[in-house]
Amino acid sequence: MKKLGTILVGATALAASPVIAADIVIGVPNWPSVNATAHIMKVAIEQNLGLEVELQNGTNPIVFEAMDSGAMHVHPEVWLPNQQNLHDTFVVDKGTVSMNPNGVEAFQGMCVDKATADANGITSIDDLTNPDIAALFDSDGDGQGELWIGAPGWASTNVEKIRAKSYGYDQTFTLTEIDETVAYGELGNAITAGDAWAGFCYTPHYVFALHDLVVLDEPAYDPAKWNVTQPTDSANWLEESDAAVAWDSAYLHIHYATSLETDYPGVATLLSNMMFDTDTVSAMTFALVIDGVEPLAYAEQWVADNEDAVLGWMAN
Repeated sequence: MKKLGTILVGATALAASPVIAADIVIGVPNWPSVNATAHIMKVAIEQNLGLEVELQNGTNPIVFEAMDSGAMHVHPEVWLPNQQNLHDTFVVDKGTVSMNPNGVEAFQGMCVDKATADANGITSIDDLTNPDIAALFDSDGDGQGELWIGAPGWASTNVEKIRAKSYGYDQTFTLTEIDETVAYGELGNAITAGDAWAGFCYTPHYVFALHDLVVLDEPAYDPAKWNVTQPTDSANWLEESDAAVAWDSAYLHIHYATSLETDYPGVATLLSNMMFDTDTVSAMTFALVIDGVEPLAYAEQWVADNEDAVLGWMAN
């Protein structure tokens, strides 16, 4: 691979060097595509700029606060409008975080497995308020269906609580919050067993390539009817919020500490120019989750296969 810069260190000198903190720290929240993107960043930076890159797990608020303080430098995949409040605080108001403008288009909504939807005429999100429909999804016999609304710590999970309250299906379903790998594993098991499944779905994601899902119809997004407050903004966020309409189109953006522009300008250039599309990110999630490719091995191969793109991102 062509390198823009290489650092050669003798084995003796390396052995004698003290252990130091990584030059760049990338925050990694808990979903597959952000993990893949983080590893691609790590490989591209280490191979071409000779810097040490560390990956650290963290929720969205933690990563933003760490970019603000200098403890972390990158959030590889900020969902907007999901994290709009964090973007506004640290990018717009404080200016300590910068955003790559090249967003990946995304979709968010509520899905039902196709077999259950077809057999029972389930087409609309309003169908979830019907107790007879909800009973189809009752696996524990408590009289309410179970519906996955996302993983703990996701901003979208909070929004799905708001949407369930606004539409009224919080009265007919138990809203579950579990890791998405577990949730989509339960989806696969349900389809195999012929059982019903309902839950949050989004693209870019491997799940649509793996399973037949029906996206439930909703009233079109209307900004006048989308009144969403996050827990970081108010203790009474759920009571204050209402959103009985579909999600607006979402976009995934790389965010990074503005300080990189002076401390590591080559890294800032790379991060400000990186660009993916929806199909590419969906393929990343399929490779990591379904094919079981190790994230670092996937990233090394991806960077090697896309050498020209990576070098283009690093050009001023």
